Amino acid sequence: MSADDAQPAPAREVTEKESRQVAEASRETQWKHPSFLREMFLGRFRLDLIHPYPLMGEERPEFTAFFEGFKRLIAEEVDPLEIDLSGEYPPKVVDGLRRLGAFGMKIPKEYGGLGFSNREYQKVMQYLGSVDGSLSALLSAHQSIGVPQPLKLFGTKELKEKYLPRCAKGEISAFALTEMDVGSDPARLETTARKQEDGSWILDGVKLWCTNGTIAGLLVVMAKDPDTNRISAFVVETAWPGVKVEQRCHFMGLRAIANGIISFTDVAVPAENLIGQEGRGLKIALTTLNDGRLSIPNGSLGTAKMCVEICRKWGSQRVQWGAPVAQHEAIAHKIADMAATTFAMESITGLATAMADLGNVDIRLEAAAAKEWSSTNTWRIIDETMQVRGGRGYETELSLRDRGEEPIGVERMMRDYRINTIFEGSSEIMHLLMAREAVDKHLQVAGALIDPEAGVGQRTTALLKSGLFYLGWYPTRWLGWGRWPRYSTFGSLAPHLRFVDRMTRKLSRQVFHGMTLYRARMEKKQAFLFRLVDVANELFAIAASVSRARAMVAAGAADAARAIELADLAARNGRRRVAHLFRDLWHNDDVLKYRQGVKVAKGEHAWLEEGAIGLPVWPPLEGAPVVVGESTESPESVRAGVA
Repeated sequence: MSADDAQPAPAREVTEKESRQVAEASRETQWKHPSFLREMFLGRFRLDLIHPYPLMGEERPEFTAFFEGFKRLIAEEVDPLEIDLSGEYPPKVVDGLRRLGAFGMKIPKEYGGLGFSNREYQKVMQYLGSVDGSLSALLSAHQSIGVPQPLKLFGTKELKEKYLPRCAKGEISAFALTEMDVGSDPARLETTARKQEDGSWILDGVKLWCTNGTIAGLLVVMAKDPDTNRISAFVVETAWPGVKVEQRCHFMGLRAIANGIISFTDVAVPAENLIGQEGRGLKIALTTLNDGRLSIPNGSLGTAKMCVEICRKWGSQRVQWGAPVAQHEAIAHKIADMAATTFAMESITGLATAMADLGNVDIRLEAAAAKEWSSTNTWRIIDETMQVRGGRGYETELSLRDRGEEPIGVERMMRDYRINTIFEGSSEIMHLLMAREAVDKHLQVAGALIDPEAGVGQRTTALLKSGLFYLGWYPTRWLGWGRWPRYSTFGSLAPHLRFVDRMTRKLSRQVFHGMTLYRARMEKKQAFLFRLVDVANELFAIAASVSRARAMVAAGAADAARAIELADLAARNGRRRVAHLFRDLWHNDDVLKYRQGVKVAKGEHAWLEEGAIGLPVWPPLEGAPVVVGESTESPESVRAGVA
């Protein structure tokens, strides 16, 4: 073989059309159950889907026993500061989690797991979200996107019997999809799975950012058949020949996270280790994530609750200008908004989690909304918490402790939390996912009219079909009563539900107007689409908050009156944001910003960067010195030191 033959083949260029086709193929096209948010995008406010609000009932004794043991383990063995400083999971903590059965919380009892419901599992994740981000990532990645969940949903009986007991006993699992050039565009996937004559597979490729990957015994790996370009999912054991952890990755926060680069070289995968059907890997991944990504908003809720407590106590203790800072309007407003937002977050997260257990509602949109809305708002809450704490928020807890002050780790919390707007689908991807579903019905009805590849016959049929549909649908998006006395049983909160009712119809009209105006260009109008999604998320938060507060009143909850107050404030804040978003739909600088953004990316405004040091040339020229601290070393010596 010549030297040229030994060179790796260049990555195949993937067109925008191919990427879109892969993304569409991975979507679940059927709606077997109703969805509150899908109905909202169509202009129907289905209050019956979220009310009466499903308050959590009395805990099962077996869960209570586990949860008490879990909290004892956290209190006695977990030191978040030490985990952050060492960058490692303490073995005694991981062993303690194994003894409790924490790695099998969602695994059915018949396979050695605890068989917890989503609500029970997420209560644990909420608590852990108030403690340590690295431990949250360990358990969440294992159970939400690792081996247990996809096998539970799609695995054969044999696969379940083989691997679920191992997971339940504490063998850690991870998920491997991302690659150097593959993030949210799976059409570019380069890891291959070549099918052999006996039905087995040979796996080759490299995966990036595999959370738990450096300590995992089992992986869910997404790979493409090079002959068919279809992506499938496999269970791979890290002990198999050809599987290698190439490098552990380190990050701004989550210092102990066991995340790394994993390579696969001629890895033999048995035929029976295929998860689900061949070529359905991405659909399996997306379906798994529908309730798997609920770990993010539940963990976020735990973090937000901690922030409220930090600000409440500090705001009462810290005195400036003769009064506690919480009595100064600027700080009081921050704390009030934090509390109201946390109440709303708990309302939508609890609702989506309960829906996942009920199984009679399609939660793909609700889970995405809970993840996006909660992660974005929790990040804001952490930022405000640092502002309220001032210098003590910015100072590390180690430094605070060493000089005799209470070591409250807001700085660590901020570093650890930031990834949550990126984990398991970034905020932008959540917006795109929801936006695609927002226009789904319109594409079904009139998609051929905006499809450049549609023939005359298809366009004619679509024109007739869409005309009949919109003749009956569009006028009703203007009709309907969203005023007094409707929803009067909700008392002082009734005006907020009337607002949601009216704005739901307005939202559907704006979706239609956007489709009519932009047509095929609609998918490029991300700012427009994102505002529509944000409107839906805000309306969802308002409705869920009102429903929950009302349910607390009906249940005679001790804090029902206070819940009404927080729901009212959360709704008032949400209504202002909705009004702002609707205004910006049609009055904005989107085109100007896009043009300038493209110009900046092309370097037309590179003059603006003059006066800064500039990025170094990368990779360094052969033999050029590399600055390391205050010393100058050759590239070879640096690499040798790293190795």
